[in-house]
Amino acid sequence: MTVDATTKSVGVARTALDEMGADGSFKRKESAWRNWISSEEGSKFKPEANRYHLYVAAACPWAHRTMVTRAVKGLQDVISCTVVMPVWQKTSEDPQDKHCGWSFAKKDGSPLTNSAGLGGPFPSSYHQNDEDPVFAASNIREIYEKVGDVDGKYTVPILFDKKLKTIVSNESSEIIQMLNSQFNEFASFPDVELEPQDMKEAMEEVNSWIYPSINNGVYRCGFATSQHAYDNAIEELTSAFDRLEDILSKQRFIAGDRFTLADIRLFVTLLRFDEVYVVYFKTNTRSVATSPVLLNYCREVYQMQGVADTVDMHQIKEHYYCSHPDLNKYSVIPKGPGFESMLKLPHNRKELESKKRKLSLESE
Repeated sequence: MTVDATTKSVGVARTALDEMGADGSFKRKESAWRNWISSEEGSKFKPEANRYHLYVAAACPWAHRTMVTRAVKGLQDVISCTVVMPVWQKTSEDPQDKHCGWSFAKKDGSPLTNSAGLGGPFPSSYHQNDEDPVFAASNIREIYEKVGDVDGKYTVPILFDKKLKTIVSNESSEIIQMLNSQFNEFASFPDVELEPQDMKEAMEEVNSWIYPSINNGVYRCGFATSQHAYDNAIEELTSAFDRLEDILSKQRFIAGDRFTLADIRLFVTLLRFDEVYVVYFKTNTRSVATSPVLLNYCREVYQMQGVADTVDMHQIKEHYYCSHPDLNKYSVIPKGPGFESMLKLPHNRKELESKKRKLSLESE
């Protein structure tokens, strides 16, 4: 479904928590805004510096994909970015409208609670969170309503066209492809290729099982409302987790010998795994900290140029533990193992390349 700014809003507001099957399983719906930035003749959305804006949440793994890609490509001065606040708030003054979602910072606002009026108090802004620079909106829902959204699911990331005042895309997997390929003439690191032509098939193969079992798998565990749905999800996740450990013990990156968008998609989930998903989403059959290969892999990605600057573990934890009163009524945030500090220690992933070269020479 592709939406443009001429369509009028008729959707019913919802969140991922509303996307449940009759058997208690979580069934994520596809994103609605799927336009593309392209330099091809006739394209509505041309690559231009300072034309596009990203709305993101530091807490959200889907949005974090775009933050990492933007940093790795060196697009910080080309595509502007606003980070919303971590704790979901009510998005309408209508008492019959129960929707809660992402809100913008209020520099002089009052302290906040969770949407049930409990927990906190949380500040109305952090130094890295800003007010909306385009419409002066209070929340992300208002951005969607301004452009005539009909879907009713007010998610981040949003790739927004400041020139035409409309949403280009809210599908993270496609936004990162555009950031990788369409802005090289403006990028600080245009030679960084995150989707090499000769690796596309391998990337598609790993994404085909990592998305349902790991990226979305953690949500399938956490949002399951029946034991059967949870048992199926955790079995798939555990098997996929072990598969990751095995693959990455033999090659440096998930799709081969080069860092790609597939690694970014994987990293943002692994980053949140021990601090959030193990506890909150009940994915406690495995952990990254006790998986030596995955921990070492995460260290390498975290230590790449610009990546650590996109990580805000405080906001990650504050969002998850404080935005869903049905799952954590009083918004108490567990202390956690200090996972990010583990990522600052040295890694030795380059040794895999040396081992492969040695094996190659020995086989000749």
